[in-house]
Amino acid sequence: MQLEQLIRAELAKPEKDILLMTHIVLGYPSLEVNREVIRQMVENGVELIEMQIPFSEPMADGPTIVRANQEALEAGTTVKECLAFAEEMCREHATSFLFMTYYNILYKYGVEAFFKKAKDVGIKGFIIPDLPPEEGEEFWRMAAQYDIAPILIYAPTSTEDRMRKLAASAKGFIYCVARKGVTGTHTDFDSSFNEYMARCRKNTTLPLAVGFGISCRDDITFLTGKADIGVIGTATINLVDQKGPEAVGPFIAGLR
Repeated sequence: MQLEQLIRAELAKPEKDILLMTHIVLGYPSLEVNREVIRQMVENGVELIEMQIPFSEPMADGPTIVRANQEALEAGTTVKECLAFAEEMCREHATSFLFMTYYNILYKYGVEAFFKKAKDVGIKGFIIPDLPPEEGEEFWRMAAQYDIAPILIYAPTSTEDRMRKLAASAKGFIYCVARKGVTGTHTDFDSSFNEYMARCRKNTTLPLAVGFGISCRDDITFLTGKADIGVIGTATINLVDQKGPEAVGPFIAGLR
């Protein structure tokens, strides 16, 4: 089943008024810890998990995720290990898994070879924040050929014309960043956010995910009815750093 269909099927359930997507950096602090964190996320109802393949220059990410990328690479985490780990997770858990990374990872691996492996593994979508639809012709062709959803990103600065152009190339859902800047800083919602979300809705028929600075139950409650998916990233990485992976389950369970 395609990613958008899976999302809409979950949203159709009477108890699901908003879905959760979480984010981990593969290899940080270790694949063994990643394995336990994912288990707790799935057992506590997360519908989508974004697995980041570490990269040396993660330009869309804030200090916490940048550090996680650096430490994962310093520990020797490889793309091959990430693909093998993803295969294990997709086999063990009935959750939609996505890859988030930067285009150089695909380019060096071989774009079609990467798509083929991701398809075989069971990955449902890619988030590649440094690849606009005007570039990487092979990427868009392979996304269609291998039926892996390319997730594109709206920002508060996006014009309506730009939103429509992005939506024309996107599949699965649109990732709406809650504010300008990078990941990690808490987002204070104001009246301009409602106007922004209205523009997002107007310019795509795809489900909307909201991320960047979403970190607590109050944030998820605020997003309910405005977005289809709330994205929790830096908050869970900080939690694992401070309290260990066993703290993730209760945290996720308390978000909705």
